[in-house]
Amino acid sequence: MKIGILKETQKGDKRVAITPQIAKQLVGRGFEVRVEEDAGSSSNYKNSDYSKAGAPIRSKEDIFKKADVLIKINPFDNNELKKLKKGQIIIAQLFHKSHPNDIEIISKQGATAFSMDAMPRISRAQDMDVLSSQNNLAGYKAVILGAYEMTKIFPLMMTAAGTITPSRVLIYGVGVAGLQAIATAKRLGAVVEATDIRLETKEQTESLGAKFITVDNEGEKSEGGYAKEASKDYAKRQKEAVNASLFKADLVITTAMVPGRRSPVLITKEQVEQMKNGAVIIDLAAAQGGNCELSKMNKTIVKNGVKIIGTTISPESVSTNASDLFAKNMYNYIVHLTEGDKFKWDLEEQITDETLIVYNGNIRQNSKTE
Repeated sequence: MKIGILKETQKGDKRVAITPQIAKQLVGRGFEVRVEEDAGSSSNYKNSDYSKAGAPIRSKEDIFKKADVLIKINPFDNNELKKLKKGQIIIAQLFHKSHPNDIEIISKQGATAFSMDAMPRISRAQDMDVLSSQNNLAGYKAVILGAYEMTKIFPLMMTAAGTITPSRVLIYGVGVAGLQAIATAKRLGAVVEATDIRLETKEQTESLGAKFITVDNEGEKSEGGYAKEASKDYAKRQKEAVNASLFKADLVITTAMVPGRRSPVLITKEQVEQMKNGAVIIDLAAAQGGNCELSKMNKTIVKNGVKIIGTTISPESVSTNASDLFAKNMYNYIVHLTEGDKFKWDLEEQITDETLIVYNGNIRQNSKTE
């Protein structure tokens, strides 16, 4: 089976789906691996690194023409989708519920598509979960970016000239990104608070030394390992409970996303107007509309002295680590889907069932938008 690794076309994304180390492992399992020229250069992997690993460099046209399986990180763009051949297999993050037109094109081309972002949140799929591995990096980097943008330091500092009080950090969403943000901010010496609609995250927050802002004693439940959309009543009470901390915060990091839907608005324009002058908001949910009403993807907005930065962070700034983790997830996923160098097509198995979006041109029932 011939596997083609494509260079990312999404603006600003420097990652690559398969690193030379993982390419070598795939070759060792009997796959033929071909890599688009300079696919890994922005992640500090040279063309020669792939060649030495047994994965020669080829043009994009050659890969599309000869590969049985095409792999990348982000959704295929329109030009790429139109090049797909009948029977060809693609593996990427397709975000199929919010990109139905892409799925229609894949279907018309007669291709098969697996979506990495549809990975079920179950224990045996943890080593294939790209959302977790990438969000971990995003949570860390959000704090580092916040430190750079703030005009204050994080830790308590006692000097001959006086004492500097620690910065206050507030984190919305205690998922993978949120937990890493809590841990990083605490290591840097900040006073950290966090909130989540799931009461089950309270213990995790407190285990890292942060204060959990409780709305009530029941909370909302998670759905498939993700936070589900909160009810209007719960969202209103959460907003009121968090306001006291929000208005004191020096840095706010928002991470709340609902798969396949717009990100919930957790910080309104009116709330921003009551925040401290010089406060910074890092909105990691900006790609899906943003948790702050004023967020714009890849832009910095200043409102009443509050700096609002909309970003996804990890792909753009830590591409070497991000590529390494994504490639390991991808390798484990390919091993799961195949036997020898052939696909097993076990459509009753949960991981295969939930991530297989289009099969030989047919859009599967679990892939339709809600």
